[in-house]
Amino acid sequence: MSQTTMAERREAGKKPGMFDWSVGKTARVVTMLFVACLFVLPITGFIAMAFRSNEGVASGAGGPFGFGDMSWDNAQYSWSQVNGFGPDGGGLYTRWLMNTLAVAGGGALLAVFAALPAGYALARLRFRARRAVLLITLITMVMPNTVLVIPIFLEVNAIGAVGELWPVGLIMGFFPFGVYLAYIHFMTTMPQELVEAARIDGLSEVSIFWRVALPISRQAAVLVGFFAFVANWINFFLPLALLSSNQNNQTLPVGLQQLIGASPLFNPTVAAGLDVKLYMPQLALATFISMLPLLIVFLGAQKFLMRGETMGAVKG
Repeated sequence: MSQTTMAERREAGKKPGMFDWSVGKTARVVTMLFVACLFVLPITGFIAMAFRSNEGVASGAGGPFGFGDMSWDNAQYSWSQVNGFGPDGGGLYTRWLMNTLAVAGGGALLAVFAALPAGYALARLRFRARRAVLLITLITMVMPNTVLVIPIFLEVNAIGAVGELWPVGLIMGFFPFGVYLAYIHFMTTMPQELVEAARIDGLSEVSIFWRVALPISRQAAVLVGFFAFVANWINFFLPLALLSSNQNNQTLPVGLQQLIGASPLFNPTVAAGLDVKLYMPQLALATFISMLPLLIVFLGAQKFLMRGETMGAVKG
């Protein structure tokens, strides 16, 4: 009997919906599930910590990941402690959250407004210093932010704006990676023939950008805005250098450091003089709330992020 006939009989003998689980495929699935558990379980335990009580954490109740004593009342108490941090009845955490939304969102908008025309100019205009500007953009993109903190502080201090929010939001609008993303977008999705046709029709370069390039740049705008918002939200050194002199104008990354430093778990001396006590549930809740805007922005931009994975793969 031929091998083909045997294979046909084996295929015919399979039941509908029956999977062909080979040893290699089973091993790969088990390995991926194991790796997923390594990531999911700590994150789930961290979120659960925000709904636990100090006593439950101290006693070890609820197992290794602490799901036993979770309740909404515990979360409300932790929030009252977190938002009660600070002088004059507290409220510093809420103020830090609003400050971070303002500078991160404002900086992201500025990054989009600056990146799209700059990316279009680098992609479709021909001028003398084009290659030099593109090279400087790439160099600035890979330069660590910590290198620029001290020069930026000196510049802001020279105009007497240290401790104010607007210089932080303005500087966060400087986003070279966004310019590079816009450059790749216009190089791949906007054919040069389309630009030439618009020029033949008598449109100026500004009109071509507004009437031709901008309507097809929605995906690039969302990508630039998303990456700029994330980078601004988690930026630590710039707000630390420019806003440390004004506690009310600080952002969440710097504020979370203050919360940790004021916890009896890490600094009993400082915590002894405070009215509120921040333990693991309170710190977990403060950190979890600081992650929510990033999660919301990610879910909103997910469709464009999936499409943007192939940006630059094919040149139109």
